[in-house]
Amino acid sequence: MNPRSLPDQGLSAFGNDPWWVILLKAVLIFLVLVLLTLFNIWLERRVVARMQHRVGPNVHGPFGLLQSLADGVKLALKEDIIPKGADKVVFLLAPVIAVIPAFITWAVIPLGPEVNFFGERTPLQLTDMPVAVLFLLAVASIGIYGIVLGGWASGSTYSLLGGLRSSAQMISYEVAMGLALVAVFLYAGSMSTSAIVQAQDQFWFALILAPSFVIYIISMVGETNRAPFDLAEAEGELVGGFHTEYSSLKFALFFLAEYINMATVSAIATTLFLGGWAAPWGVEHVWAGANSGYWPLLWFFGKLFIFIFFFIWLRGSLPRMRYDQFMALGWKVLIPVALGWTIAVATIRLAFSEGAVDRTWAMAGFGVLAVLFLGLLFLGDGDDDQEAQRKQADEEARTQEHDAFAGGYPVPPMPGAAVRGAAAPLTFATSRTTVTARAEEDAR
Repeated sequence: MNPRSLPDQGLSAFGNDPWWVILLKAVLIFLVLVLLTLFNIWLERRVVARMQHRVGPNVHGPFGLLQSLADGVKLALKEDIIPKGADKVVFLLAPVIAVIPAFITWAVIPLGPEVNFFGERTPLQLTDMPVAVLFLLAVASIGIYGIVLGGWASGSTYSLLGGLRSSAQMISYEVAMGLALVAVFLYAGSMSTSAIVQAQDQFWFALILAPSFVIYIISMVGETNRAPFDLAEAEGELVGGFHTEYSSLKFALFFLAEYINMATVSAIATTLFLGGWAAPWGVEHVWAGANSGYWPLLWFFGKLFIFIFFFIWLRGSLPRMRYDQFMALGWKVLIPVALGWTIAVATIRLAFSEGAVDRTWAMAGFGVLAVLFLGLLFLGDGDDDQEAQRKQADEEARTQEHDAFAGGYPVPPMPGAAVRGAAAPLTFATSRTTVTARAEEDAR
């Protein structure tokens, strides 16, 4: 891959804008996120419908594009209900706590280089800081409070269980997500988002840090409570999750937070692993202005929609996991592998800095580590042996002779089980006299 040069965008480019430029950029980010949410909802419904051989929304507006807007108006006009046993103050604040961090995180996402913005020279980014990625992780963690408080304040057992389950899985997968980003910090030498984009002028980190990229992709799906990791909203177990008791605009805020978080983790993945707003490799050699002006917005949102489609694809393809499988994946697989990979990257970077390792051998070592990582990730941790043992035990239980009135109570047989004295069709009587007589006969 040939090296390329990106427009230099250091921290000195920030903090010099007039107040009206800062305000206008903040308003534009808000509007873009709201419109992006409406489009993502429409896109998800259309793509899943196509996967399931359905039509999807096609009535309101061209291609059904106004369907999401119509749904938002419908939610706003619905009756606003507050349960009698709810803590009203916390119940009202919880959706706000969930949605505000989703907007704030975009303050440090670089959308492009410096441009001419109504006569002012300013970067296409609200602000940046030396620890911008830590700011992203910290602010995103605040949204967990809105979810767990919303479940608790509802005064409902189902909502409480959904809130606890959601907070547990979000915290668990945030650990793996943070560890996956450590390798990016080590390789880029900075936690500034604009500096990380600049550090990918030769290679995207998704290529040279592939294990970190895979760990982050899995973690971001669990972090956003999306299928197949949507255990916080498992309808068969929890009715509706932490927002069971919410209605009208408060429910819409939770819905908005989920889709903005989906775009946020996609934007972080684009920035840290796919070169951010930089044009794909090869485009800048054909087109000299690909990384200047407002054109980088096209590359950024194009990469972002690849991740959005990945979210939708998973929802339309995979069934929901069991909760124990989901938590075991996070704590027993992702976190240990991320720790080992971080130690390996730190060791290799130290060897590079001291000149003790040739680059060719280092790249070969990276390849071996990536193969080992994928093997550990997809081969599992012995669950297949446990599953085989369970199947063997079930088979043995079915082959044993079944006593239909064990202990004096009628017990239906397992499928395929041999029934004692089953020459005639077996009937179960609910009369206590019949049950007692049959038990005495078996005893004799």
